[in-house]
Amino acid sequence: MKPVISAVIPVYNESESLPGFGAELAAALDSMKLPHEIIWVDDGSRDGSFDILKGFSAKPGQKALRLSKNYGQTAALAAGIAEARGEWIVTLDADGQNDPEDIPRLFAAAASGVDVVSGWRRSRQDAFFSRILPSMTANAIISAVTGVKLHDFGCTLKIYRAELIKSADLYGEMHRFLPAILGYAGARVTELEVHHRPRTKGRSKYGIARTFKVVLDLLTVKFMGEFITKPIYLFGGISFAMLGAAALMAAYTLYNKFANGVFVKDQPLFLVAIFFAIVAVQFAFMGLMAEVLIRTYHSANRRPPYSVAERAGTD
Repeated sequence: MKPVISAVIPVYNESESLPGFGAELAAALDSMKLPHEIIWVDDGSRDGSFDILKGFSAKPGQKALRLSKNYGQTAALAAGIAEARGEWIVTLDADGQNDPEDIPRLFAAAASGVDVVSGWRRSRQDAFFSRILPSMTANAIISAVTGVKLHDFGCTLKIYRAELIKSADLYGEMHRFLPAILGYAGARVTELEVHHRPRTKGRSKYGIARTFKVVLDLLTVKFMGEFITKPIYLFGGISFAMLGAAALMAAYTLYNKFANGVFVKDQPLFLVAIFFAIVAVQFAFMGLMAEVLIRTYHSANRRPPYSVAERAGTD
């Protein structure tokens, strides 16, 4: 029977948390009385996590994938999503901080007529300065730039309509932007407050350095969301703005020459105007080149950013 819900869990060196978390997850899904499957994706763990996952995969409705190296959480999620057969796909972290008992509530909210329900860790159990404060800052920036208003983009506990998330291209560190990416595609996105538990086993794999990655990835998301089919609008807009600034500076230089008798050679602003004009022409040509590349991008076959080294469990 085709599952209604597919749970996708990326795993990286979580051997201490897996036994208890695996039992909790299975119990939460069983309580829903709906056909379901659990897909574990080992993202190159070195602590024996995959041995535990192979034990899980011996149970009906569970499977485990082992990626050939540590590709990152986005690639691990992409691998699990590609394997999922359910109508809805729920994603969770394997460290035990996400509460599997929130899944029925997320599913109920999704079934009410939306496409994405994002978890909101309102009472987050993490260090404030190293985890919570950078996350709050990043969430505010992402909401402002993308127009998708969420309190907690970084929460992995989310549920998606499968047909939408399977159509999304996941590369780099884009998993945290999935609601925004799908929002650009017209998905109905909402959020639901979920439980967040303190980590009791293992240690976090993330540090404050990821905040800078978020900012860089946000530029990509903004471009891919609004300009991927019309890059000439972005680069052409910058070009026209710089040409306009160059024209104003050149006009002011001429005004100074004829009104105040200041020779052009004595006005550095004229050199700045020439520089702006040259850069404007370059941006215009960059826009044309981007248009060609985008058309190639849409017509080319795409390869997933991972390779599966081993499979175990049900199909």
